Parts: sequence; C-alpha cells; structure tokens
Amino acid sequence: MSERTLDMFLNRRVVLDTQGPMLFIGQLEGHDDRGYWLTEADVHDRNDGHSTKEVYISHAHDLEKSGGRNVNRRRVFVERHAVISVSALEDAVAEDRPANSESWMT
Repeated sequence: MSERTLDMFLNRRVVLDTQGPMLFIGQLEGHDDRGYWLTEADVHDRNDGHSTKEVYISHAHDLEKSGGRNVNRRRVFVERHAVISVSALEDAVAEDRPANSESWMT
C-alpha cells in the first residue's frame, strides 16, 4: 500500500489485520516504512477468545457506534511486515448486515 493511500486513514479508527491471530484496532496516528502508530488501541489475540476476527471487528464497530471502545494500549507500534490489511473500522461489514446498507454506516 502506498504512503499516499495510507494517508487517507490518518486520524481515523482503523483495523490492522495480521496473518496470524493478532488484530489491532486503534486510531492511526502515523506510519512510515517500518510500521504503524496506533493510539487508544485494542490489541486482540484471537487465541485468547472464542470469536473469529470478523465477529470481534463487528462487535468493536458496534461498540464504537454506541460511544464506547475497548482500549488496552494508549499507544502501540505495529511492524509493517506483520500487517496484511488496513481498513477503516467504519467500513467493517458484519455478516448479519448487507454490505451496501447505509442504515448502519451513518
């Protein structure tokens, strides 16, 4: 992903997905060729819970919409090589909601 493309995620709540069990949700404060800085972050190890990453992200999205959030790190650095995808938390699509439904995205 180019630096310019990543800039569109700056100062937004993002999901950094990894190939392994780790998932990072937080506000993207910065990025460089080494990785990503997240603040007010939720570092989640899939091995510590019973839900899939998709279900966890959906719950995080719902919690965010209601004004709450899980935070277990004030600031965390995530190495770029560990991340396989970057997306805005607001773009998370739950299995029980259609992808083109605007009712839950507003």
